[in-house]
Amino acid sequence: MTTRIGISGWRYSGWRGVFYPEGLAQKRELEFASRAVDTIEINGSHYSLQTVESYLSWYDATPRDFVFSVKGPRYLTHMLRFRAETARPAMANFFASGVLALREKLAVFLWQFPPNFVFVPEAFEALLALLPVDFASAVQCAGQHDARVSHPWFNVDVNRRIRHAIEIRHPSFCTPEFVTLLRKYKAALVISDSTAGWPYGEDVTSDFVYLRLHGSETLYSGAYADATLERLAARIDAWAHGGEPHDAVRFAPKPATQRRSRDVLVYFDNDTKVEAPFDAARLKARFDQIAKSPNAKPIRQSVRRTTRTPLPHKPA
Repeated sequence: MTTRIGISGWRYSGWRGVFYPEGLAQKRELEFASRAVDTIEINGSHYSLQTVESYLSWYDATPRDFVFSVKGPRYLTHMLRFRAETARPAMANFFASGVLALREKLAVFLWQFPPNFVFVPEAFEALLALLPVDFASAVQCAGQHDARVSHPWFNVDVNRRIRHAIEIRHPSFCTPEFVTLLRKYKAALVISDSTAGWPYGEDVTSDFVYLRLHGSETLYSGAYADATLERLAARIDAWAHGGEPHDAVRFAPKPATQRRSRDVLVYFDNDTKVEAPFDAARLKARFDQIAKSPNAKPIRQSVRRTTRTPLPHKPA
């Protein structure tokens, strides 16, 4: 069981002199941020293919036990919309670009779909079936790259598992059939909290749980209140210990099978006003307080009984 609390991205000019110390060289910002949080989402990969040199430098700049989540290309999710006949070359380029050079620091691939992406069961299952399940299958896919990747990298030494998290933004996904598909392919539903009115579900569909927190006041802005972080810490504790909060908000009526434990990854995306890294630290302090308590088990049971309000803050 590993719970990691971090931030979405790290290169923001507004963070300089607020989160980052005055005078810190831009090239050392990842080094600084990775000592302040447990994990970071790489966002640049969503907008363009990154280079192997970048991935290798990010690997070297971070501590040994640090991990990244990598956001899949919007070219696949938003433009090609993962249609099998056109998605394969783009997927090959992505996996050949150097992302596998993160090796054991590659925690999850995040696939974020746009608000106009509608759930069609057969098409979405075909999409999930395209995603590589381990480094070996990713290398096989990468071998089909084209000239857009000038320096391919797939020098894989260990065949590690690959995990995927799916973030949806259209209400058509709020159905048990979607949850069943995610469980079949062992992909995690992203628990996505925002003020934008996107679907919010806490269905546990894999052996890990993935949360993205987009802000409490407006999209990508607004610090989370102490009471909200307290509720969130209790929910994370329930997931980390293989269960669910008693009042879990689900798309499907059937809860996940109880496990001994689950990994949990949490990312604050309320970066506009520099709230993300400080909210991450506040949540980590609250979660550690629960986890390290000598009476941890009674506390967890009590929290599950008394928590009434789920995490999301939806507009009225």
